[in-house]
Amino acid sequence: MPAPQTALDFMARLKQRARSFPQKKRIVFPEGQDPRVLSAAARLAQEGLVQPILIGPPVGGLDREVIFLDPAQSPKLKAYARIYHERRKAKGVTEIEAQEIATRPLYFAALMVAANDADGFVGGAANTTAETVRAALHCLGSAPGVQTVSSVFLMAIPNPSIGHQGMLAFADCAVVIEPTATQLAEIAIATAGSTKTLLGVDPVVALLSYSTKGSGTGPLVDTVVEALRIVRERAPNLHIDGEFQADAALVEAVGRSKAPGSTVAGKANTLIFPNLAAGNISYKLVERLAGAAAIGPFLQGLAKPANDLSRGCSEEDIYHVAIITALQSQI
Repeated sequence: MPAPQTALDFMARLKQRARSFPQKKRIVFPEGQDPRVLSAAARLAQEGLVQPILIGPPVGGLDREVIFLDPAQSPKLKAYARIYHERRKAKGVTEIEAQEIATRPLYFAALMVAANDADGFVGGAANTTAETVRAALHCLGSAPGVQTVSSVFLMAIPNPSIGHQGMLAFADCAVVIEPTATQLAEIAIATAGSTKTLLGVDPVVALLSYSTKGSGTGPLVDTVVEALRIVRERAPNLHIDGEFQADAALVEAVGRSKAPGSTVAGKANTLIFPNLAAGNISYKLVERLAGAAAIGPFLQGLAKPANDLSRGCSEEDIYHVAIITALQSQI
């Protein structure tokens, strides 16, 4: 199914923003020998969108802006190993083990970002999600004050009356299975930041449930209500409300009926699902039944940008994720 015009317009805006940076963002790819990564890197460099850094021996015929690095030959390997040892010594990692781990492409790439020698990394083309996310967590950690690393999908809906001109942020659809109230609050705050950075608009955040403002009861509703309280305590200026059923969050007439007086009801551009099952099922249904494009998922809550690809990803997927990773470095 072709991507809706909403998605094409959105990516065009992101590319324009990436080109506008005073200095191109340095995005490192640990799977630098993968043909899809090589093609995406060549295109990113040729179009002046990011500075691609590929881990692995040089490959001829690419744009001269594409940089290749061999971890074993890097003069910064010892410094990266020290960073890793400092972060993981409490877990029993020795200096010798840190030296070996730092040579692994995934970890070398993540440590480049930790050391500010790159602005973000994109992995997973040939590594599992567990391996890629583990490298990001071990080398970068979570952002200050954040305990929960989560994910966000950007959904491009053919109907421009939904969300922000047909764009919505969905979270968490890929990482946190059964969030507590505190985790749900952190997911909401992080996703609001993603909406601001990636969609370029002020977030209007709806905490979703099977209940709207007390119409239903149960432990899942209680968790959402408590999450709202925590968000309002931690981020009092965030435009957020709940709990809402999906129609009350997205359709103005329904929002006015079910949640009169709410400034979020019917106007949400950021949807926070009560658990991963609800989020994952919802994004796939919207993608398949509404003809939407699901862009992502993108990790959020990390100290610095890192993103995971599917091993079945295309060159186009890698290209788009790299651009969004560059934008995330502005958070």
